Amino acid sequence: MAFLPRLRRLMGRQVSASRVGVRRPTASTTTTRRDTIHEDAVRAMLAEDPNDSRAFQALAEIVRRRAAEVGADGDPLTAPQDDVERQKAADLAVWALAEELAGHPRAWYPLVELARLSLHEDHEGAIRRLSTAAERDPSGVALVESLAVLREAGQPVEALNLGVGHWRVKEHTPEVARHLVLAAIEADRPLDANQHLAALELHPDKGAVARLRPDLDRIIAQANQATPGT
Repeated sequence: MAFLPRLRRLMGRQVSASRVGVRRPTASTTTTRRDTIHEDAVRAMLAEDPNDSRAFQALAEIVRRRAAEVGADGDPLTAPQDDVERQKAADLAVWALAEELAGHPRAWYPLVELARLSLHEDHEGAIRRLSTAAERDPSGVALVESLAVLREAGQPVEALNLGVGHWRVKEHTPEVARHLVLAAIEADRPLDANQHLAALELHPDKGAVARLRPDLDRIIAQANQATPGT
């Protein structure tokens, strides 16, 4: 079901009694009833599916804004006073949200968000979270998101290590191959890029492979042209 219809449906239903489905109390006087209902609705959506990325981002925006507007005790007078402190408070609020949702046995998206927030301060822990996320998702979408996090952080070798260890070619989305090819090129490993592209031929969805292959062929060819002797 699309995000907005689900949101409208959940806004009219009774809120779940679970931890994730229950709105946290706040002393903020600026929170309107509409905001409260919206928060309860997206929390209920995440209680049903902790990997609903759009619901997570909607709730993350709410908790970020609240963390920047009020202090830890719920008092606006103790709110962070500068941009750096507000950013730290917002990140901590999202961390708490992701950590709460990550306790669900099927949750992988919150683990990816935890890894994104902790990649530079706790690299080993972040890699563990990405590995767990990949293991929890049989479709391979979690692995795609995890590889994207590492590549965006300028860590293509780590992306290759994670991908090689978790990629199930015949079961995962072919998009995994795109990230592995790009990571291999970014890591100056053109032979690895060719190997990952060749492995993609084992995927049962030949139509998806055919749509993906020309773009990856072009990327590899451009990389070879830029590298003398290849």
